[in-house]
Amino acid sequence: MTGFYRDGYCRVGAEDSGNHAVAGVLTREFLDFSASRGNNLRSIGLEPGCKWCLCTARWKEAADARKSDDDPVVPKVFLHATDESALKNGVSMDLLRKFAAEGEAQGGGGALEKKTPIAPNVTGGIAKETH
Repeated sequence: MTGFYRDGYCRVGAEDSGNHAVAGVLTREFLDFSASRGNNLRSIGLEPGCKWCLCTARWKEAADARKSDDDPVVPKVFLHATDESALKNGVSMDLLRKFAAEGEAQGGGGALEKKTPIAPNVTGGIAKETH
């Protein structure tokens, strides 16, 4: 089960120093990238295609290292399940949208703009644009 709290949601709290707020789907290239930075996610059984709550800083590091916008080193993001704390940790809404999973970016990111909660009665919320 994914999520820092292993409850299936990418919510974070004070205990999550890695801010595992970005809901994404793993690629071979991202797994290689993460391993090259000292975090071998394959060692815990993850493989391409797995949905996982990613460390915000590592996801942004991959986005910054990309060679183009279609570089598979950057995992696609599920906006409706990404915690808003990612926006407070160096990732912009525009960047998240740029790498939104298919169907997530149309109409503002699905549940993202509807402010649908990640889970009832939990702290944190879904990433949303602020003006």
